[in-house]
Amino acid sequence: MREIVLDTETTGLDPATGDRIVEIGCVELLNRIPTGANYHVYINPERDMPEGAFRVHGLSSEFLSDKPKFAEVADEFLAFIGDDALVIHNAAFDVGFIDHELGRIGHPKIGRERVVDTLMLARRKNPGGQASLDALCARYGIDNSKRTKHGALLDSEILAEVYLELLGGRQATLGLSQLDAKAAAARGQAVARRPAPLAPRLTEAEVAAHLAFVATLGGTPLWREYLAEPDAVAAQ
Repeated sequence: MREIVLDTETTGLDPATGDRIVEIGCVELLNRIPTGANYHVYINPERDMPEGAFRVHGLSSEFLSDKPKFAEVADEFLAFIGDDALVIHNAAFDVGFIDHELGRIGHPKIGRERVVDTLMLARRKNPGGQASLDALCARYGIDNSKRTKHGALLDSEILAEVYLELLGGRQATLGLSQLDAKAAAARGQAVARRPAPLAPRLTEAEVAAHLAFVATLGGTPLWREYLAEPDAVAAQ
């Protein structure tokens, strides 16, 4: 299952009054695991940068003046997100801006049915609790010390961690199947492995008893591949 964690930065709060997107950041998740594949772009908003917005994200008109316009990056952005689910914090804000930008160049809007709003998830999971991204980082012990200003890619990376916690905890991502591992390797992503195997918990007698049982099955049962011979256990 592929999901895209997404965030934007803008010149203000309302695209209907002329505010525009100035930054997009996306993080790819495959089966709820970050793959390392990201999308990030700064965008020339074709207008001035209000002081209030500059204080939030630190992106000045001068910095953005030589960046591509949204129309110039729309196709690569849409290709990256594909038709997959979009995970967004306060989704109405970001999707509203994206839809406005897409509408300006004649593209269809983002379907609301594909959007997962982590703000709504947080409010359902923690009724009455603060649900800002910073508050959720504090609640779940997620390091956001680099977040001195808002940034679309950094916020997407942090939101990916928050999203996993809202779904029940990061331990849910530890159950990599062999197919998941192979897919990660195909994308050039390193798969974490223990530097040394754990010490065996079975006694030599338990191993011998199991091997005796397997021997009664005939042929070459696969179980033999997952259990060391008694001598090997004793040597560890």
